[in-house]
Amino acid sequence: MDKSPSIEYTLDYRDVKHPRLEFKTGTLLLILPKTDRNPEQTLEKYRKWIQRKQEAINKALQEAQTKTTIQNRTEKELKTLVATLVQAYQRELNTRINKIIYRKMKTKWASHSKNGNLTVNTLLRYLPNNLIEYIIYHETTHALERKHNETFWRLINKRFPDYETKEKELLTYWFLIQETLKNPTSHKTF
Repeated sequence: MDKSPSIEYTLDYRDVKHPRLEFKTGTLLLILPKTDRNPEQTLEKYRKWIQRKQEAINKALQEAQTKTTIQNRTEKELKTLVATLVQAYQRELNTRINKIIYRKMKTKWASHSKNGNLTVNTLLRYLPNNLIEYIIYHETTHALERKHNETFWRLINKRFPDYETKEKELLTYWFLIQETLKNPTSHKTF
């Protein structure tokens, strides 16, 4: 057995069939079926994956400390940009977004529902244009492929061959924006 440091996590029991691990807010959330009372077994099984994710988060946190500026669009400016991108990407991908909904989200930048609705986190207003473009394309692509599988990433790669870099940048900006909102004088906006 690996004698690496213990893993800090929050445990939640839900009506699920299989264990799920999430790092959406920077800390590990272990979701187990209500009948599973052995979180240590799941943690051990996924220890290497957890360690890789934690290293990526730690790197993003360090990089967030070195960035000093974020965008500061109005919500109206964000909505105009998103609407323009959605129209362009719908044409490009031959898809249809039913409705665009804006709200502050705690764990994601955006989501695409099975009903064809696009929910956009209002925190996108702080991101550079290239990352907003990536997020909207990513979510519009979910109209073609719901899951993050090989087909999905092949579609993303056609327009954004640097998508892995963009994913890392988004993680860094997530922490940067959270820190800026807590302490507005710590970073510049433009």
